[in-house]
Amino acid sequence: MERSELLAAIKDRMPERRYIHTIGVADTAMKLAERFGENVKSAEIAGILHDSCKYVDREWMKEIILQEKMDSNLLDFHHELWHGPVGAYVAKTEFAIEDEDILNAIHYHTTGRKDASDLEKIIYIADLIEPNRKFPGIEELRKAAVELDLHSLSIVCVKHSIQFLMHQNQAVFPDSFNFYNDLLIQKRG
Repeated sequence: MERSELLAAIKDRMPERRYIHTIGVADTAMKLAERFGENVKSAEIAGILHDSCKYVDREWMKEIILQEKMDSNLLDFHHELWHGPVGAYVAKTEFAIEDEDILNAIHYHTTGRKDASDLEKIIYIADLIEPNRKFPGIEELRKAAVELDLHSLSIVCVKHSIQFLMHQNQAVFPDSFNFYNDLLIQKRG
């Protein structure tokens, strides 16, 4: 599907502000993909579809997680984490996306994971720094996105996310810690 078709297909699934965020993520992901030598079209598709299940029924998401034998630990954490894995399922079943890298980028866009691909890192980062986001520290992250390599930028972004969750006294899904640790271990060689 082309950009306009994908955007039309997801527009009614979310509030206007989330739709604007989605366009911001897709555009940011495309810029990052171009900068870091990744497939721009894959980044665009993953960016458009990353939040396609953000506002679907929680019970339905729970059913999909169980039915598809996804990580059952998800159910012990905040339902906000469910839309990534379920979104990857919908991308595959409804939008006929077969590219595993795109599906993984959608699946892990909120948590990251150990051995994340460059596209997964790009979608994770784009979701955090797209132009419509406003939170303390966002300008520093956007500056880092211009100055740092993809690996170092990923470390800065996941560290920011983990620290934010910890300061909010929220549980951090293990994939995020695994993502952070894996990035550090790779950086140290």
